[in-house]
Amino acid sequence: MIAPSAGDLYAADLASVATAQHLRFFPAAPVSGRGALLTEVDGRELVDLSGSWGAAGVGYAHPNVVEAVSDAVGRMAGASLLSSTNPEALALAEDLRALVPEIEDSRVYLGHAGSDANAAALRSVRAASDRPRLISFEGSYHGGLGPAQHVSGIYVSSGIAGADGLTLVPYLDLDRVAEELAHNDVAAVLVEPILSDGGVVIPEHGALRQLSDLCHAHSTLLVVDEVKVGLGRTGFLHAFRADGAVPDIVTFGKGLGGGLPLSAAIGPAQVMNAATSSSLLTTAGNPVCAAAGRAVLRTLAEESLPDRASVLGHWLTGRLGTLRKGRPEVLAVRSLGLVGGIELIDAKTTAKVAYRAWELGAVVYYVGPGSNVLELTPPLVISEDELARGLDIIDTAIADVADGAVDDAVVAPYQGW
Repeated sequence: MIAPSAGDLYAADLASVATAQHLRFFPAAPVSGRGALLTEVDGRELVDLSGSWGAAGVGYAHPNVVEAVSDAVGRMAGASLLSSTNPEALALAEDLRALVPEIEDSRVYLGHAGSDANAAALRSVRAASDRPRLISFEGSYHGGLGPAQHVSGIYVSSGIAGADGLTLVPYLDLDRVAEELAHNDVAAVLVEPILSDGGVVIPEHGALRQLSDLCHAHSTLLVVDEVKVGLGRTGFLHAFRADGAVPDIVTFGKGLGGGLPLSAAIGPAQVMNAATSSSLLTTAGNPVCAAAGRAVLRTLAEESLPDRASVLGHWLTGRLGTLRKGRPEVLAVRSLGLVGGIELIDAKTTAKVAYRAWELGAVVYYVGPGSNVLELTPPLVISEDELARGLDIIDTAIADVADGAVDDAVVAPYQGW
């Protein structure tokens, strides 16, 4: 029997998987992964500079996660938090409460993805407040389904109906936020500490703290969406702490599950308990995903991954600066910890660079309103050598694309972001 190739696997995917859940940039088909590396069926290794959009925060197949999940599957204390509790989910909720002492008398919602964590937070806010309005930011992404989609700037700006009472303002335009809050009818402001899918926009130092001060001065809840850049990625356990902001509600997702579907929303009891049975998913809070989350939190602490992200982040900033100087196709670079953005001249060039990087052995995707920002969110366990190798590949890919190495027809099948 002839073993299938990566191309065979990808072709089979196209024949079986609905494109409703495709966001493809090249025909990647890994069959295994470890740390920051993915392996395709023919043994070819890829340095993953995306970390599955940040979901692989502690890397692939981390021993702590493998052990915790294997044990939880073997014991299987139910499959839900809906109508009974279980020790793993309860312990995870307690761990999360301890990680965010800024929120007093907190309660935790456990879900499957950032979308439902943000949706649960929004439903709770609506139930707890008689104020009709919400504020979020242009270019923001809080989820791809339901209430979270309808407060996401990238969707609302492109024609999806906004939530009732939603006002979109330019990212961290504090003067505009102050004008809106002055009406004293805003229940909550939703913000990402770094505008991720909106183009890796990193706010000026102090801006998030000023936003939290504004919200609290007007008795408006501040919901900080840490789904993409939280849990150590910025060099701080929570990205909001890099700026000294004080949130009322915090949401987590992606990296919290160590590759399994897991999310959380943490807020004060009077808000999170305001709408009993309003956010129900049958397998949310299942013990297997909860065990993975506890292993992730333990790994972040035991391996000092936030500190490691800070150290590698300084190196990344310097390397991106060098790349920008050497390539006229690079308009700007941005980074904080292990979050990076490389802004290229246009969408077509960016799509080709991502494709060429995959051909050369690296996984990197692009974001932004112009689809022209390469986003770097590698696993926090990536080594300096692996990170250097990945960035060298991007450098070479940019040069190759400038020399015409990738035809338009090659990238045409891949919609991208």
